[in-house]
Amino acid sequence: MNNPSPLDFVRDNTTLATPPLLPEIQLHLATEVTPLWEATEETLAEKNLPPPYWAFAWPGGQAVARLMLDRPDLVAGKSVLDFAAGTGVVAVAAMMAGAARVQACDIDRFSLAAIALNAKANGVEVKAVSVDLVGRELPGIDVVLAGDVCYERPMAERVTAWLRTVAATGTLVLLGDPGRAYVPAHGLEKVATYTVPTSLELEDRTTRETTIWRLLAE
Repeated sequence: MNNPSPLDFVRDNTTLATPPLLPEIQLHLATEVTPLWEATEETLAEKNLPPPYWAFAWPGGQAVARLMLDRPDLVAGKSVLDFAAGTGVVAVAAMMAGAARVQACDIDRFSLAAIALNAKANGVEVKAVSVDLVGRELPGIDVVLAGDVCYERPMAERVTAWLRTVAATGTLVLLGDPGRAYVPAHGLEKVATYTVPTSLELEDRTTRETTIWRLLAE
């Protein structure tokens, strides 16, 4: 198929599977990194694209999603934002945990397609949002969830500075971090820790100790 739609591309290049930490959830996931990466570049007619983050259940996201299922009180009846959502696994888990409404934000159009398909696969309703929200106010949002956003310095610094301003308004902000280099060194409160099985295609080890932090305002 020439120029497949993002929905068709995600369907054609993934398999419905269960992430290791989340037996309750099914996601459209890639089985290998390189073939999907090459297919994405071919589809978009671009080279040197970033990895297809939307096609893998990264440890930070899995841990935050696990926390939602283990501690539904954190989101039950609340309005939730899953920031840099990727697969949308965190958004799906928040809805399964009883959130009143969930938005999943990502700027990758394939991610938006994956979010829609993954929500449908799990029988929940998630609103996919394709806007760069960094720097904006988030009126009406009670909880912001972010899995694994501290892997690059520019993004980590920009995002955490913004999320601190969000936390200052009284919004609960939770970060899932599997030991990335640029997680903030201060202004954090530990909420939970999970050992997440990982693939050596994506990580440098077979498990990652992943902590969910509450980001505090400064």
